[in-house]
Amino acid sequence: MDRISLKRHGSPGLGLRNDGGSRVQKPDPGSDKAAKLAALKARVSAAIGTSKAKGGLNVGLHPALEDLGQWKPGGNKSSDSKSNSRHDSNRPPKKQALDLSGPSNEEIKSNPYFDASLGAPSVKPRQSRHLIFNQKGKYIQQANALRRQAALEALKKKIAAGTRKVGIDEDKDVEKNFIIDAPPEIEWWDEGLVDGKNYDDIENPKALKIESEDTIVTRYIQHPVAIEPPQDKNVPAPKPMYLTSTEQAKLRRQRRMADLKEEQAKIRLGLVPAPPPKVKKGNLMRVLGEEAVKDPTAVEARVNREIADRHAKHVEANEERKLTKEQKHDKLATNQEKDAAKGLHMLVFKINSLANGQHRYKININADQLALTGLVIMHPKQNLVIVEGGEWSIKHYKKLMQNRINWTENLASREKDAQNEALKQWLKAENEEGDLKDLAENQCKLIFEGEVKSRAFRKWGSKVCETDSEAREVLTKSKMENFWNLAKSTH
Repeated sequence: MDRISLKRHGSPGLGLRNDGGSRVQKPDPGSDKAAKLAALKARVSAAIGTSKAKGGLNVGLHPALEDLGQWKPGGNKSSDSKSNSRHDSNRPPKKQALDLSGPSNEEIKSNPYFDASLGAPSVKPRQSRHLIFNQKGKYIQQANALRRQAALEALKKKIAAGTRKVGIDEDKDVEKNFIIDAPPEIEWWDEGLVDGKNYDDIENPKALKIESEDTIVTRYIQHPVAIEPPQDKNVPAPKPMYLTSTEQAKLRRQRRMADLKEEQAKIRLGLVPAPPPKVKKGNLMRVLGEEAVKDPTAVEARVNREIADRHAKHVEANEERKLTKEQKHDKLATNQEKDAAKGLHMLVFKINSLANGQHRYKININADQLALTGLVIMHPKQNLVIVEGGEWSIKHYKKLMQNRINWTENLASREKDAQNEALKQWLKAENEEGDLKDLAENQCKLIFEGEVKSRAFRKWGSKVCETDSEAREVLTKSKMENFWNLAKSTH
């Protein structure tokens, strides 16, 4: 039973051994429990010594078994000494433990490749954070401050609404927008050449960074990449040489003669059948001859049918060459894109009143048809129209605004506009009494015309603004607010 129990522990030193020195003689059955316990401890101590001698991973025993290896039996010492000596003689030599300690300071200093800066960073001990308690009434003060700020904003909005009704803020910031900023202390292109923030020491050679070590002026020359001049794309295509009527007739005669010779060559080779004679009333007698004399009525009817057939074929060929509605639209759009690719032009018009609905319709529909982009600002005192597009479209739109539209004409509003309650009163053709407004003083002025680098608007649109601030806010998105100030200063 003792051997079986020791074998179940899985220790390699507790198994059965074949050598006689490792055996322990069983005590007599009549011995007491102390002798059995002594023999058991002796066997365990011998097994512990063997496992430690074999090495392995140098793993220690359980703390409960450590004191068993120190117990020395008081029985037959001679037999135990003999068995231990015999066991030690068969035991392999003890291996030295692996030295895991690092190099000494002297070895580190003597190593030429050692770099102290590459060592592991020192880990600072973690410091415990103390609790910080908020003072009483802190968040109440913050809430009161937020309430005061909200009340101030509401008061500002109320004052702004009141001034908008009265019209106080119409011209309050016009002069401010025309103020020119003062020049800077030093220009940005001179910051790298002058030592300082102004030009006070420009006469001092020591204050200039021209011959110093940190100067940006060097002996090297930078050759930038050559860029094609942008004005080349606006050069019109060369026109063909103009010919006189005699020269045009000569070219036509030569071209027709060449086509006729080619047709005759195909007929001779049998590639194309010979065409029937082209009979007309003028050459009737010469071509038909005897047939015309025998039955002139039938011949004349035949000639009339041939003439009608030739005319029908001519009309049919012309109809086949005509473009469809979709093809015309695509051709127009392509030409408008090519026109805009040559260069963009901008027009800005100031209109006193847009009360006539037909004026608003013509402004919008022509801009859409001419593929123009821009914006219409409708205001009680003045209206602004900004358009941009190609040269050809801009030229036609300019004629529309300055010549084709009669700005002094006023017509009654349509039923749709009359029933529209959202439409402002100053945009209706009738006044509050129902009479037509007098537009005798209405006029349209061109306040700006020129070329632009790129489009400022993605599409054509319109906006109703009741105050100057709203109009400037809309135009600020496209960086066109200066045109509103220009329109106000134009009389």
